[in-house]
Amino acid sequence: MKTEITRRHFVGGIGATGLALAGVKARAATPALPTSPVSISVIDVGGELAMLQKPFDGYRKANSKLVTSFVYSKAPSPELPGKLKAQQDAGRMDVDIVLGGLDILAAGIDQKLWVELYPTYADALPNLDQILQPITIKTQALAKGQAVCATYTPSGPLLEYMPKAVKTPPTSVEELMTWTKANPKRFFYARPANSGPGRTFLMGLPYLLGDKDPSDPVKGWDKTWAYLKELGQSIEYYPGGTAAVMKELGDGSRDMTVTTLGWDINPRFLGTVPKEAKVQTLKGFHWVCDAQYIMVPKGVPEQKLAVIFDLIKWVMSPQQQALTYDDGFFYPGPSAKDITPAMASADSQATIKEFSRPELEPLITSVPMELPLSAEQMVAAFRIWDEQIGTSKSK
Repeated sequence: MKTEITRRHFVGGIGATGLALAGVKARAATPALPTSPVSISVIDVGGELAMLQKPFDGYRKANSKLVTSFVYSKAPSPELPGKLKAQQDAGRMDVDIVLGGLDILAAGIDQKLWVELYPTYADALPNLDQILQPITIKTQALAKGQAVCATYTPSGPLLEYMPKAVKTPPTSVEELMTWTKANPKRFFYARPANSGPGRTFLMGLPYLLGDKDPSDPVKGWDKTWAYLKELGQSIEYYPGGTAAVMKELGDGSRDMTVTTLGWDINPRFLGTVPKEAKVQTLKGFHWVCDAQYIMVPKGVPEQKLAVIFDLIKWVMSPQQQALTYDDGFFYPGPSAKDITPAMASADSQATIKEFSRPELEPLITSVPMELPLSAEQMVAAFRIWDEQIGTSKSK
């Protein structure tokens, strides 16, 4: 996939893993693998288990001398940093791996929750500069060496709507505003701090509106914040996550929402949203790509670290990356290069054939592709949205 990257503040010349810093930062010795198998606790805050549970379970079966089990749990992204910080302060970690998107990655970088993987443990981990796609080398750089970009999607933002209710879908931000005012409470989206589509919509609006600096939500988003405040007058409430949004779209409580490639495909595959739902781009839109990461909280014992590092190598191998096509949850899925749909399972190929939208494929290479906000700017954007937009209407 060949894509133009237009993110203006990406610093070039430093590899995905930050290995250019290896000369000034000391590397740690590779931790020794345990002499008896361990149990690994995995908490998912972004739905990444949909793509990674098969690789994880495959690793356990192939490495029973290292892992007795993976214990999986889920949590809302905004709640996890406080839990991890409390465990770290008490010196009693019961979370070994965190799976999630840019929201939890940014919060953890901001609060210094993550183990520095690169360059500290580079010798024990895959060389991501050799493995990743050109664009995911750039999404990896957003991790500042504190996570591994395991999956990727061009994302959105897209509008998703029910054609029986929305006869003429909006084709611009102006038309979207007009439609929501004429149809109050029929459009909504989830809180960006815990929703991929909500976050993508938030970061995509500055491009749609021609804001001063799409990379600076504090000083460069005057049009965006004004637009969201006005749009919010016709929104009943902001759900706490995307699943709730898709449920209401599917049961007819709402007629339209914002979506991404994966959140368009997977809920229709699952039957949560009717298959006949349609999507629409808005005039002048830019893709704002998204990624999901593997993060390791500080305080994980060294023997477990050794297993986690070996697991990451496994996950980033071609065979395991092909499994991340899954059922279109984060379409396409693989962050590694040269992983094609033909390498996916027969079930994944069937799902993609039935539920993907061929009309969007040309846009992936013809429309500008933007990187998401940096960790610091994303934290700032979430704070402003929570304070100015969502405070009185969030659930």
